[in-house]
Formats: sequence, structure tokens, C-alpha cells
Amino acid sequence: MHTKELIIEAGRTESQYWKDLWRYRELFYFLAWRDILVRYKQTVIGIAWALIRPFLTMVVFTIVFGELAKLPSEGVPYPILVFSAMLPWQFFSSALSECSNSLVSNANLISKVYFPRLIVPTSSVIVSFVDFLISGMIMLGLMAWYNFVPNWRILTLPVFILIAFAASMGVGLWLSALNVKYRDFRYVVPFLVQFGLYISPVGFSSSIVPQKWRLLYSLNPMVGVIDGFRWAILGGESNLYWSGFTLSLGLVALLFISGIWYFRKTERTFADVI
Repeated sequence: MHTKELIIEAGRTESQYWKDLWRYRELFYFLAWRDILVRYKQTVIGIAWALIRPFLTMVVFTIVFGELAKLPSEGVPYPILVFSAMLPWQFFSSALSECSNSLVSNANLISKVYFPRLIVPTSSVIVSFVDFLISGMIMLGLMAWYNFVPNWRILTLPVFILIAFAASMGVGLWLSALNVKYRDFRYVVPFLVQFGLYISPVGFSSSIVPQKWRLLYSLNPMVGVIDGFRWAILGGESNLYWSGFTLSLGLVALLFISGIWYFRKTERTFADVI
């Protein structure tokens, strides 16, 4: 009597792999929805934490940089200046934290069945993107409070959201893959997020950076992303330093492409190492 054996094997070619991504799209929806539910499960105020954290950070930055340091605000209320940067920064930092642990936290699933592993960190970024959309309500509230009306540049905001998404995915893929092999990265990521907040123009305008250092400062890819958000949201006196923005955009593209490359290169070893 002959028995049939079912062998589940990863796609051997790139085209097969990307087809598998579409084939397993329901798993992607499930993981993203599960993570959204788990994040705020058994919390008293639930999803309101997505509003409270960036709001309190904005208040602190407004007091420190706007009231005490008296830094320029590009002709807009300082809370709006800060929060236009908080939106992409919170999305980016949250995505890094979620992505870096995504493979390890789904170790049981990864070691048992085949599916394109790229689904796991991508679903984590989507969870952070949901928080980003919720936080956008604060921006709308601030605009209403200060009677601030954006100009035509606001129509370009989706472009900068895509750039922020690419930056989050690129760095997130690197960290998620590295964290599987080197568990030290679970300690490195919080430091990177904290350090990145200080060297990124979140609480202040990047226009205060001396001109001779602007291009070097733009080696931080989030500088271009944040400046882009401010250019789109604030309008008016807000200007984009195009040389620096182009450099940041190039670095984001490099991180995104190399992140996918390294993730795919190490993907086959995840089930063994994890």
C-alpha cells in the first residue's frame, strides 16, 4: 500500500515567492488584526494610548523647545510644528520596535509551517501604521484649535507617507532578520529609537542646523521624511532643503532594497535558528 506524502516547500524562484505572498494574504490580515487586538488587550483606555503617547511627547517638546528655548516655529504654532514631525517619527520608532521582535515572537508559527516570512514583519509595520492613522486625529484637532488651514501642499502628503513606510520597512527588515541570529538586537533597538529621537528634527525645525552641516545632517534618513511631512502639512514659510531631502530619499531606497535582499538571503535559516 502506497502512501502519499505532502511536502510543503518554499518557492524556489523569486517570482514564485512573490506569488506566495499574495496566496498567503489571509495570514497577513490575521497576523495584523491579532497584533492590533493584543496590543491594547486588558488596557483600561485601550486604543486611546495611541493618542496619549504622542500628545504628551508633543506637550513636553513644545514647553522645552518652544517656550524655554524659544526656537523658531516656521510661522506656525509650535505644537503643530512638533506634531507634524511626531506623526512620522512615532510610526517609524513603533515599527522598529514591533518589527525587530516580530519573528522571535512568532517562533512557533515559523518553525512549524511554510509561508513567506516577509509577511510577519510587514504585518507589524501595518499595526504601527494603524496607530499613525489614529494619531492623525490629534493633528486635525490641533489645526481646528489654532484655526490652521493647510495649503495645496497637503495633497502631496501621501507621497511622504509612502517614504516613511519604506524607511520603516527597510530598517525593520534588517533588525528583524538580525534579531533572529543575534538576540543582542533586542537591547540595541530601544537605544536606537531613543538616540534617533534626539538626532532627528522632531522637537525643533531642521532649519536651525547650520547650512554647512545640513547635508551631513541629512544622512539621517528620517530628516528627509520629517522635513517632507512638515513641508506638506505646514506650507507657508516651511521650505524643503532639496539637496538633503534627495540624499535622505536615496538612503531610504537603499535601506528598503537592501533590507528585502538581506531578509530574503537569511529567510531559509529562520526556522532552524529561531
